[in-house]
Amino acid sequence: MIEKSLKLPIKRNTLKFFIQRARPKQSVVYNTYWKFAAERQSIFFKRFKGQRNPWTDDEILNQYKFTNVYRASDRVSQYMIKNVIYSMEQLPEDIFFRIILYKLFNRISTWEVLKARLGQISFKDFSFEKYNKILSEILLNGRPIYSAAYIMASGRSRFGFERKHQNHLKLIETMMIDHLPSKLLHCKNMNEAYNLLLTYPSIGVFLAYQYITDINYSTLTNFSEMEFVKAGPGAKDGILKCFSDLGDYSFEDIIKMTADKQEIEFEKLNLNFNSLWGRNLQLIDCQNIFCEVDKYSRVAHPQILGNSQRSRIKQKFTLQSKEPIDYYFPPKWNINHLII
Repeated sequence: MIEKSLKLPIKRNTLKFFIQRARPKQSVVYNTYWKFAAERQSIFFKRFKGQRNPWTDDEILNQYKFTNVYRASDRVSQYMIKNVIYSMEQLPEDIFFRIILYKLFNRISTWEVLKARLGQISFKDFSFEKYNKILSEILLNGRPIYSAAYIMASGRSRFGFERKHQNHLKLIETMMIDHLPSKLLHCKNMNEAYNLLLTYPSIGVFLAYQYITDINYSTLTNFSEMEFVKAGPGAKDGILKCFSDLGDYSFEDIIKMTADKQEIEFEKLNLNFNSLWGRNLQLIDCQNIFCEVDKYSRVAHPQILGNSQRSRIKQKFTLQSKEPIDYYFPPKWNINHLII
């Protein structure tokens, strides 16, 4: 007779042993991540206060171009928040239409030409032929209509047009016919909304995350920026430089762990990090910093290579005579009254 196996109780510490994940192992670049964040944010506030250049003793930051630590602080995002989202009518379909139209090209000059030619931009006045004519004329005049910030698929295989912008106009049209703005209103969380965007052609995993972050600046959704993140290619390279071994953690796990530990790490390194008027770094910001640290470490730590194997930083910093930014953030963040 075969004896029945006994089900012995598992002790708590034994159970913890079985489910505990292997921790990531930090490299020398990990501390650089926090030092970069603190110094780049210090530069932001020095510029905000009108101090004259140079704003730092860091030669790499002086020589090369890096985005702001907080994504919403960059010029293109600031323009969108003020001039695309909150300066016009707040109907859900128009909010969505304006954001996606702006972000597909992600170029302020393109938006300004469209607005100058069309006046108030809203979906009820949308015409593929009219928009296509304006964008084609910009290209004929030898001016770009897309930003180089994101590389976006043309969508030709789905919509069949020769020109990239024509396929993207059809993409917007398809989204609106599908009542996507209404569907986003009913999403329970950012992950659900992200997956909805991901079902459309030309929108990959990283762009879908960027777009839902932009949409979430508006009144269309109200998700926490701490609930969901997707690592882009640059951020993945930065993470691989900051950690010699990821252990059992995914790239997204690493970003979440980083966001959770920010106050501890700044204090441990004796760094004075000046947050965005009391708003701590969110997941999107920590993701963004990994991307910038990937670039920064090409010069600071040339011996440590990521997946891309890149060894140079392409964009040099140039002090351009652009108008100062009148900073404005999504009202739901409740920080605009602190900006003085």
